[in-house]
Amino acid sequence: MSARLRVVVADDERPARSFLVALLRSFEDVVVVGEAASGREAVAMIEKEKPDLAFLDWQMPELDGMGVVRQLRKQSVPLIAFVTAYDEYAVRAFEVNAVDYLLKPVDKSRLRDTLNRAQDRMEQAELVVEHASSVAPFLERIPVRHREEVVIVPVQQIASIVADGELLNITTTRNERHTITYRLKDLERMLDPGRFIRLGRGTLANVDQIGKVAVMPGGTHVAMLANGQKLPVSRIQSRVLRERLLKL
Repeated sequence: MSARLRVVVADDERPARSFLVALLRSFEDVVVVGEAASGREAVAMIEKEKPDLAFLDWQMPELDGMGVVRQLRKQSVPLIAFVTAYDEYAVRAFEVNAVDYLLKPVDKSRLRDTLNRAQDRMEQAELVVEHASSVAPFLERIPVRHREEVVIVPVQQIASIVADGELLNITTTRNERHTITYRLKDLERMLDPGRFIRLGRGTLANVDQIGKVAVMPGGTHVAMLANGQKLPVSRIQSRVLRERLLKL
């Protein structure tokens, strides 16, 4: 399971806030990590939880949605989606690079579009990764602790690496499974980019182990590995996959 989108919702009107939270919780790839009933509460909540995305009501007493963004420390600003009953502030919302501007009552399919947009933007940011310089050798083996012993897993035998929260699940070409505590983007920097390809925010696959690629609706794909694994490919990475593997 890839990393879920961590979300905070801020709205001073409880019914509207509860409605949006209920919609968000209906999506399996989203986790609501906090709710705020005012702009000041929103600032504190965002600083504490460091969500990926914050849904901010535009009009709140004392501190409105735009005020929340301005109050946040630069390193704490998540992706922002404004929610309001009025469309007159849309232009101002995009001055702060908002992901979206939703009108109340929020429609579920429209909300899905917003979440997709946020996930795509996060993935694009993660793709701008500086790989280790050519002077430094790429990682050739990964030590994995199993109780009282350490198993050495050769990188060339790894078929896939899938993030699950704070853990990385490593599957080998022989379908052996190992788990380590590490950040995917940190491990990716140490791996040969010619050997591994991103399939999504939380998934790396060994290029040589991809035997088939199934085309899915909406421009996505499913990569089928030699060990039998089937891994979904995000929209953005589907384009990369086509360029790298599906052209002569």
